[in-house]
Amino acid sequence: MTIPRRILVLNGPNLNRLGTREPDVYGTATLADLERELRDAAPAGAEVDLRQTNDEAELIGWLHEAVDTGSPVILNPAAFTHYSYALRDAAALVTGAGLPLIEVHLSNPHAREEFRRTSVISAVATGVIAGLGFGSYRLALAHIVSRA
Repeated sequence: MTIPRRILVLNGPNLNRLGTREPDVYGTATLADLERELRDAAPAGAEVDLRQTNDEAELIGWLHEAVDTGSPVILNPAAFTHYSYALRDAAALVTGAGLPLIEVHLSNPHAREEFRRTSVISAVATGVIAGLGFGSYRLALAHIVSRA
């Protein structure tokens, strides 16, 4: 088994506000807390490269980078989940290259507003994990490592 050298953990808009944004939905832990948890959970030799952006083009560029470097991806597209066909096409490049891309969500979009129940990303993702808070990310990391 070869552990991936680098796992990209990519986060979309407003996730930089974790800890203060709607704590009743997203909790009080921060993105820095998530990064610590994932780095602690990663096996020796695997680097967790956690990034966040509010910019769709930057997120797409990072998915292109994943293809170019052969890096598996954990992706929380946040609001882009529901309408960004450009992001969907970039995610399809990742899985089309044979790399895992796990779509994650902190909350359960199906238990929220109607518009949140549609994901344009899910159909091209390797898998989707939602509604488990940081556990969604930890399970995605465990899956990526287990299939290495």
